[in-house]
Order: sequence, then C-alpha cells, then structure tokens
Amino acid sequence: MLDITISGKELAVGIAVLASLLLAVIYALRRYLAQRSTDPKVKEIIHPAARNKAPAVDALRWHNTVLRGGLTFSLAFVILAFGWTTYESEVFIPEYEVYEEIMETVPPTAFPKPPPPPLPPPTIETVPDEEPVEDPPFIDTYVEPNDVLTDIARSTLPDVPPSPVAPPPPLPPTEEKPLKFAEQMPRFLSPECESIADEKELKQCAQREMLQFIYKQINYPAIARENNVQGTVVIRFIVSKTGEVENAEILRDTGAGCGAEALRVVNKMPKWKPGRQGGRNVPVYFNLPIRFVLE
Repeated sequence: MLDITISGKELAVGIAVLASLLLAVIYALRRYLAQRSTDPKVKEIIHPAARNKAPAVDALRWHNTVLRGGLTFSLAFVILAFGWTTYESEVFIPEYEVYEEIMETVPPTAFPKPPPPPLPPPTIETVPDEEPVEDPPFIDTYVEPNDVLTDIARSTLPDVPPSPVAPPPPLPPTEEKPLKFAEQMPRFLSPECESIADEKELKQCAQREMLQFIYKQINYPAIARENNVQGTVVIRFIVSKTGEVENAEILRDTGAGCGAEALRVVNKMPKWKPGRQGGRNVPVYFNLPIRFVLE
C-alpha cells in the first residue's frame, strides 16, 4: 500500500482542484445535452410506443460514464482524506550544553578556617596530704533464711513499690539530606532513550528529550518579549529517591516573568531516574539552566 502523506495546505488545494474539475464536467455535460435538445440537425425517428420520447437527449445513456466518473472522484477524495497528515509545530531549542551551564552555577568551595593554636599545658599544683579518715564500724546485717524478722527489723526495710519499666521511645525517622553530587546523577526519563546501551549517547538523548519537553511547554512571557528580555534562568530542584521533582526554586532570574515561567514548567516535569550512591537511590540536587532567546 502506498504511503501518502498530505499536509493541510496540500489537502485544501487538492479538494479545490477536484471540486473545480467536477463542476466543469457537470457544466460541460449539461451544455452538451442542452445543445442536443435544440439542434435541428438531429433527426430521430420516435416510435409512438417507444419508452423514451426524446432519445436524442436521453440522459440515462450516460449512466455508466457518470457512475464511473463519480466513483473516480470519490476515490480521489478518500485518498486525500486518508493521506492528510498533521505535523507538530517545530519546537525552537537554543543550542547550549545543559551540564556545562550547571557547572558554571556551582558556588565556589569555601576553604575551612585554620585550626586555633593549641592550649598551653595545665600547671600542676602540689596538694598537702590530708589527715587519714577512719572507716565507720562494720555492722553485720546478714539474715539467715529461716530467721523470723521482728517488727523493728521489718520496719527498717524500705517499702518501695516496684516501678514498671517503660519501653524506650521510638527513634525519630532520620531524614536523608540531598547530595550535591552522586556517583550516578539523576537523569530525565524518556521511552525513546532507555534502549540505548552507550552511557554517553544515553545522556545526550535524555538531555535532548528534556529540552524538547521544556521548550514545548514554555510560553515566552509577553512582557519579556515586548522589552526584548533574554537570558538564562537557573532552577534548582531535588530529584527524590523515587524520581519525583521536589522543592524547585529559582537560583538565577532574568526578570520579566521568565523565572516564574521556567519554575512552572519544571514543576510539571514527569518522573526522573533517581541518582545512586553506594548502590542505592539517594536524593540529589539538580541545577537546570533554561535559556530564553527570542527567535
């Protein structure tokens, strides 16, 4: 079967041509029959018992021709209808490397302060010997198992009820802090890229699909367009252990509504592949630059 793709403009032109051709054929056939009906040279012997009293202008004798022509035009219309293909509008994506822009936004490392100087050694003071203290006299309080305690001896025993041992309180859940860098950084998930085995090509494909999603969703702010505002907005967010985009915030803004628009699109992102550290999923910070460029 032929693979025919026709755009909307081509479909409109084809329908207009077929409609014009059909009207021209109808007009020519009507004109021909009208001329035949008034032509004095046409001499037809009309039998009184004939079914058609005017065989010279008999339209039914064109039945097969008109039927075939109608089927041809109908088939042409059907081919145009099935060949009509809608094309998505091309998304304008500025050329830049996402990960290079990310490295530019990393703050400089703060070097630790030097340790304070060591303390001076403590001074040892001699203490004079104290007078010896005599130990208190020893009192034997041992009781034989078969002895009966007197009221006085019993009264000397402490009467303290046993206290129940309460279980220790549960430990509060420890919230894992997001990492700035991981052994495997988070990656935008796309069905078109998951079958790629090469790590470098997979990373490039994921970046391309991410930019395709972002610039398809972004609406350039009207105030920024009117004032010719361009630049790069940097959004920082956390890719959780389950791949969710959380706590998105603006790190760098060009103004005129560009930062708010970029933040809106980032919050609409689907799940990512989470970062991994030590063989397990971990939350990781991700800095995403979005460039606003007027076409």
